[in-house]
Amino acid sequence: MNNFSIDFIQQRISSHRRRTVENNSLVRSAVLVPFVKTNNELSLLFTKRTDTVERHKGQISFPGGVEDKNDDSPVATALRESFEEIGVPPASVKIFGLLSDLQTPSRFLVTPVIGYVERLPALCISKDEVAEVLMIPFAEFFDASKRRSEIRMREGEKIEIFFYDVWKEPIWGATGNIIKELIDLLNG
Repeated sequence: MNNFSIDFIQQRISSHRRRTVENNSLVRSAVLVPFVKTNNELSLLFTKRTDTVERHKGQISFPGGVEDKNDDSPVATALRESFEEIGVPPASVKIFGLLSDLQTPSRFLVTPVIGYVERLPALCISKDEVAEVLMIPFAEFFDASKRRSEIRMREGEKIEIFFYDVWKEPIWGATGNIIKELIDLLNG
């Protein structure tokens, strides 16, 4: 297990050399990967999507979404979408940096934006998009017994998908792969 300080996490993220993907056929999007201090420990905030959203129904994800024409960066997209989905004011998020771009089978290009919210304000949840907000202690993701992976084929290529059994439903797919990159970066 880890006892990473928020300063250590910030230093690792800010010095990370991320991989970028240039593919104009993909829909550009960004998610906020928010560390939140809860009960003297760091947690990650997730949303469970409703069954009525257009894509990724019922999945556990980080707050975020599709880039808007007025967004000037992945950070702007992640902050705007997080505010729209759960009401986290952009000014309450300290941005640490970006992880590697991730291409999803649903043809999205996702940029993970790592941030820290020292004091989470009262949330204003968009009931159309978010069924539930989850706060999961970050330490849970370092328990190897709660992590598994599967090899799947995508466009003729084998890819590894990570699953984290840290809640009543697994956290997997793009969200699981983002967590895996984050853990590897901090352990590196």
